[in-house]
This record gives sequence, structure tokens and C-alpha cells, in this order.
Amino acid sequence: MAEKVLLKLVTPTRLLLEQEVDEVTVPGTFGELGVLPNHITFLTTLDIGEMSYKAGADRVRLALTGGYAEVLNNEMTVLANTAEYEDEIDVERAQSARERAEKKMEELNPEDQEFIATQAALRRALVRIQVGEGETRR
Repeated sequence: MAEKVLLKLVTPTRLLLEQEVDEVTVPGTFGELGVLPNHITFLTTLDIGEMSYKAGADRVRLALTGGYAEVLNNEMTVLANTAEYEDEIDVERAQSARERAEKKMEELNPEDQEFIATQAALRRALVRIQVGEGETRR
């Protein structure tokens, strides 16, 4: 039995990570998913949320804005729309984005075409703030 999972994290612009890890948590479209060594094979879509992985005693957190994940033979490949490590996030910029999105949400109603896009922008900002400020998931 394998004791590690080879995690590959890729965005359209860069390979962020290729490392053996002990566990991975990703924001699946239908809820949070945890992956340990010898996990069953699967392919899923990812949502906006926090991704984390544990390697030894270290837990690393990232803000993810959707994509896909595949687990096959103790290898997990995450193809993310965007992914930012905790220390890469500009929290002030994320706060500004949150404020803009909240203000715009007040002006829109759910039938407006911009509503879903603005709601997604708000979720992205909130996740970036949560990860950037080191807040723990609930």
C-alpha cells in the first residue's frame, strides 16, 4: 500500500506543485473532498473554495477558483482555473473586491444577468480573504 499521494497542481499559466503528500482536501462542486493514499479513482469538478494539503507536519492552504480533480493510482491531478498560496494573496485587494461585489449585489436582483457573475466574484474574494488572513475553515 502506498503511503503518499503524488499531488500535481496546475493552472493555465503554471505548474504550482508536484509533490508527494499525506492528504489533500479540495472544494468539490457538491462539497469538500478529502483524499488519502489508496483513494478510489475519481474525476470531479471543483468549486470556488479552499484547497489544502498536508506533507509531514506542514499544512499548506490555497485559494482555488474552480477546475477539475482526478485521482488515479495514488496520483491526484488538480487542474485549477486559478490557485494562490496563502502568502501570494493580496488581502487588501481581496477586501476591495469583496466590497465592490457586495455593493453591486445590493443593486441587483436574482433575475439580473450579472447576478451570478457578481455572486461568484464575491465568493472568490471571500475565499481569498479567508486563506490570505490564515482563517481556519468552519
